[in-house]
Amino acid sequence: MAFRCQRDSYAREFTTTVVSCRPAELQTEGSKGKKEVLSGFQVVLEDTLLFPEGGGQPDDHGTINDISVLRVTRRGAHADHFTQTPLTPGTEAHVRVDWERRFDHMQQHSGQHLITAVADHLFGLKTTSWELGRLRSVIELDSPSVTAEQVAAIEQSVNEKIRDRLPVNVRELSLDDPEVEQVRGRGLPDDHAGPIRVVTIKSVDSNMCCGTHVSNLSDLQVIKILGTEKGKKNKTNLIFLAGNRVLKWMERSYGTEKALTTLLKCGAEDHVEAVKKLQNSTKLLQKNNLNLLRDLAVHIAHSLRNSPDWGGVVTLHRKEGDAEFMNIIANEIASEESLLFLTVGDEKGAGLFLLAGSAEAIETLGPRVAEVLEGKGAGKKGRFQGKATKMSRRAEAQVLLQDYVSTQSAEE
Repeated sequence: MAFRCQRDSYAREFTTTVVSCRPAELQTEGSKGKKEVLSGFQVVLEDTLLFPEGGGQPDDHGTINDISVLRVTRRGAHADHFTQTPLTPGTEAHVRVDWERRFDHMQQHSGQHLITAVADHLFGLKTTSWELGRLRSVIELDSPSVTAEQVAAIEQSVNEKIRDRLPVNVRELSLDDPEVEQVRGRGLPDDHAGPIRVVTIKSVDSNMCCGTHVSNLSDLQVIKILGTEKGKKNKTNLIFLAGNRVLKWMERSYGTEKALTTLLKCGAEDHVEAVKKLQNSTKLLQKNNLNLLRDLAVHIAHSLRNSPDWGGVVTLHRKEGDAEFMNIIANEIASEESLLFLTVGDEKGAGLFLLAGSAEAIETLGPRVAEVLEGKGAGKKGRFQGKATKMSRRAEAQVLLQDYVSTQSAEE
């Protein structure tokens, strides 16, 4: 049977009965991207207003008796609602749907049906899959390329049909109904049960679908196709927004435009040119800075050669610099007479280090210095370099190097 959310996508709340409740776990993505496992319960209701994920559409959010439902999944003819509070079988369950999310999904899903039908009708571009994303949706078209002219024609046609206020209706057909053969679709799930649900946009498209949809194309408001991207295996991804997402996109875009106008001190029509000029100026400054840094590195290398520490452990730390800066110094010195220990970065935080000297010494000392600085590195041919997390321990690394040099001198 179809769930209440499929029979009436505009319903925002209703009352039903709890059928079962069993302990369960839910794997989620935490705030830092790490997987987290939540303990809770899978609740089955007599009927549900919350759509279980399927057909490219994410699940609804909502509550049962004011208890948050964190995930809704389909299991055959039933829907499992994951909650962290148990519900007693046989008791009344008042279900509310997060309407903003639901209506957004209705707009995107009906928008996908419309774009898919028009792209096929106008240019024979078949849809092979689609994804309803958090900020934008993507339709995968079975073509290695789609021209800008084709995108413009599809966008114009779908918005004309929205303005025509074409009705969208949902019917249920039995599996053996001859009409099923005439309906567009990409097959049924292996565990499908009951009649087939068909969503029809009048005079445009009929398609097998389990999702929630608008009842009239006018509820889509508008569709904006943002462009295309290369897909996988000779496919093209068409990126679109429908309804309220277009308004939010325009609001964000206008906010960005205002901020850039203030920062660049020019009108929106001159933003691109102003950024190009800034990029060119930055590249020139970076080139000049790099040349100066190289000159400085050569000068420092000559100064270190005249250091009273020459022949032992020669050290240098600078807050500004990079790996290339340190390598220029090491290349200029190019001597195995001393142990050269260079570091750049925050004196008490993270940074980079380089150790140069005889191949034998560096092979022994490199990994030990990396360990002291709580970092990682690699080396060959008398040079070891890497990243450090504790520059504050440079003095300990220097003691380690001094002890090695003293030991070697004593042995000689």
